[in-house]
Amino acid sequence: MPGMKWKIMLGLPWGRLRLRSLYWFLLVLTTTIVVLLIHRFDKSDVANDKKQETKPGETMQQPREEPTTIQDRRHLIKTMCGKYKSNMSKTISRHHVNHIYVEDKYKILYCQVPKVACSNWKRILLVLSGHASDIEKITHKATYKDLPLKTLNTFDRAGIMERLANYTKFMFVRDPLERLVSAYRDKLENHNAYYHTLFGRFIISKYRPNASKLALEYGDGVTFLEFVQYLLDMPSSVSKDIHWEAANRLCNPCHIDYDFVGKFENMSEESEALLRLAGVPPYLKLPNLKDRNPSDKKTTLSVTQKYMAQLDSLKRQQLYDLYKLDYLMFNYSKPFPDLY
Repeated sequence: MPGMKWKIMLGLPWGRLRLRSLYWFLLVLTTTIVVLLIHRFDKSDVANDKKQETKPGETMQQPREEPTTIQDRRHLIKTMCGKYKSNMSKTISRHHVNHIYVEDKYKILYCQVPKVACSNWKRILLVLSGHASDIEKITHKATYKDLPLKTLNTFDRAGIMERLANYTKFMFVRDPLERLVSAYRDKLENHNAYYHTLFGRFIISKYRPNASKLALEYGDGVTFLEFVQYLLDMPSSVSKDIHWEAANRLCNPCHIDYDFVGKFENMSEESEALLRLAGVPPYLKLPNLKDRNPSDKKTTLSVTQKYMAQLDSLKRQQLYDLYKLDYLMFNYSKPFPDLY
């Protein structure tokens, strides 16, 4: 009978071997399936854990690595400081930090360089410090008149040094002569009663023969050549206004080791990198607001060249020499081939 035949086969030695092999096969198969299931659930748990680390509306914290470009800039600054300012005192005093704004909540120190989007950077600080909520509604006047932000020189020495050691320190720079032309257009070429009274009247009286009574009274219409001659004849005048003071003298990078030195020419990308480095919420972006004379064409390299073409080669060289350290320290190319 078939059933009897099967029982007899199982009783044979080779039948026992087949049964034993089947047993081990099933054991190995079952073990493999269990291991695969465990591995699958482990991966699922890890994925779920990662999802739980990030709350809605937030981005995961990535390792903060400085771009090579920023590291290279910091190295170049140190090299230029060693070459041109090796004999200076290394002691940090209040005047070294009087252009640095403080934001304590996010631990940020910002050194303002006028004509390098400084009003928009102060808008960022006003929002971060809780003094404003809508960055687009902050007026230009609010960024300089009765500004509620503190500067670093208002703290005692311990407060200054503690913040310098632990806060994210940054500044942004711009081609020096392009920045100078931008300042001239804003403060002297266009209407600006304060600057026309403070600088315009003196410049016209000194450098314009047969100036009209109206020009002498109001200081309107200072030409670029007159402005440049004023700067060349009185080099100390460069330090009398922050809008045409050299960036290295405003922010003192030979005394202060800035974590981030950005460039106006790459403002969109580098402002974003700086804000992420400082841990600022991702929704906050640097605005692109042009406050004064919004109908004017922005001061670009081509616009700058038109103004510089009004100067002879000697004056261009002398003007470059006033800002030479900025050119070297922040790695800007010479604007004219005949400069040395």
